[in-house]
Amino acid sequence: MVKTTVYLSDEQHRELRALARRTGKPQAELIREAVAGLLERQPRPKLSFIGIAEDHELTGEESEAWLEAEWDRRP
Repeated sequence: MVKTTVYLSDEQHRELRALARRTGKPQAELIREAVAGLLERQPRPKLSFIGIAEDHELTGEESEAWLEAEWDRRP
């Protein structure tokens, strides 16, 4: 784990301390859970190279059969 500093408003700090007391969890654990939830809800970035070598004659569905045929034609 990496230690970091987080600045909270006075109200956020009071509510976090109260939640920690109610749940019996350390404040750090509650913050980690909140950050994990935020990150899980973020969309994953799309890979910029997908489709860069698009072939209008060969679809993805046909590629496996094409590879097998070409592989068998090796010298």
